[in-house]
Amino acid sequence: MFHAQGLAPALRRAAVAVAIATVALPLAACSDEGKLVLHSATGDYRFNVEVVDTPESRAQGLMFVQELADDAGMLFDFKEERPVSFWMRNTFIPLDMIFVGADGVVKTIHVNARPHDVTSIPSEVPVQFVLEIPGGRSVEIGLKPGDTMEHDRVGTLAID
Repeated sequence: MFHAQGLAPALRRAAVAVAIATVALPLAACSDEGKLVLHSATGDYRFNVEVVDTPESRAQGLMFVQELADDAGMLFDFKEERPVSFWMRNTFIPLDMIFVGADGVVKTIHVNARPHDVTSIPSEVPVQFVLEIPGGRSVEIGLKPGDTMEHDRVGTLAID
């Protein structure tokens, strides 16, 4: 036989625990992939990014975009380190392409890629990420190879 008075506080504690888990789990599962920080010798620079990680979304990229805020960009995640190459077909604004390893270290930077240019822009080394930001912005913030990018996906190579 159980004691009814002892049960009420235990049920209340369980209900509170369930309520907290119901609220906290979705928040933990939804880390903010829309935020990214570039660390350079001149400071830390925050960007709002859209993450693209499927062949279809990577192919679309920033094509047809007419403007991009100074703190905005697109993060391409290839889910493994490999040589990659970009072009500017159907891209209307100049972009800086920052090629980043799985560890978050900036490997190479292509400054001010020309709109509508179909010339290949290679990473030069294997990378997992490419960050596209407004043209010239990497120079403004003093970003150099060896600097770092902080994002939830850094350090998380896909294991299939």
